Amino acid sequence: MKDYYKTLGVEKNASQDDIKKAFRKQAQQYHPDKKTGDEAKFKEVNEAYSILSDAQKRQQYDTFGSAGPGGAGFNPGTGGFGGQGFGAGGFDFSQFTRQYQSQNGGQAFEFDLGDIFGDFFGGGGGRRRPRKGANITVDVELSFRESIFGVEREITINSQKLSVTIPAGIENGQGLRVAGKGEQGEGGQENLRGDLIVRIWVKDHPTFRKEGLNLVMELQIKLTTALSGGAVEIETLNPAIDGKIEMKIPAGTTHGEILRIKGKGVPYETHGIFTGAAHAKRGDLLVVTHVIMPRKLSKQAAKLIEELKKEGI
Repeated sequence: MKDYYKTLGVEKNASQDDIKKAFRKQAQQYHPDKKTGDEAKFKEVNEAYSILSDAQKRQQYDTFGSAGPGGAGFNPGTGGFGGQGFGAGGFDFSQFTRQYQSQNGGQAFEFDLGDIFGDFFGGGGGRRRPRKGANITVDVELSFRESIFGVEREITINSQKLSVTIPAGIENGQGLRVAGKGEQGEGGQENLRGDLIVRIWVKDHPTFRKEGLNLVMELQIKLTTALSGGAVEIETLNPAIDGKIEMKIPAGTTHGEILRIKGKGVPYETHGIFTGAAHAKRGDLLVVTHVIMPRKLSKQAAKLIEELKKEGI
């Protein structure tokens, strides 16, 4: 005779709560999907629980044993893994299956075992968990300057105004996630709201472009400046912060040469190795030179060029 109490590891006077706890522990250990799984053992545990968790079946078992009255007629149901119509915990799904098939032209009845086993594996009483609300995606267009230095933008979602901080140096097409500002969760639950995804689109700038933490610009210089050197005034991306910069052009600067102005690029933060404190820093401004070649020369200029030729220049 099978000893269902021994199978679950409980005493004969165990409460329903004790039986349920014991089954959970055993089921977690022997579930076929786990590394420690044992299908045969899981069937035995499932069979024992299907009897001892039902007050009427338990009383019949305590009176007649697993063979039933007269040695026959007592069918405990061997569980959803090979039993006759019984699923996990001794629940009989056969009637639902037949009813569904008769109404759907013989098509098989399918159900979610995740809901059934939820109670046994931490699913909250076997009830399906409410679904989280859907995310909401909005598009925000920024000027190039705003994308480099950051900006605050006000967005209206579901009649609610939100202030969203766009960080400095954000990339075109990048998304920002604002947690809990999407659609309501199932049943209107606020704590299950989805998220707000703010998708950023950056306008092109006529002068500057971004490469990593650096700003890059093209600068046209005269041939004479490239040859003998000089100084040019550069309009920065954010005059309110950086103003205008006078940059020196070294003598002999070639076409396509890159001149670097430190600390005038994209803002970013670094964190100290030991203190963890944030330090605001900036990348550099890279200036790519384009030497302007004259299309026409005056007689005087042509004469001077001839002199340069004689010098081997």
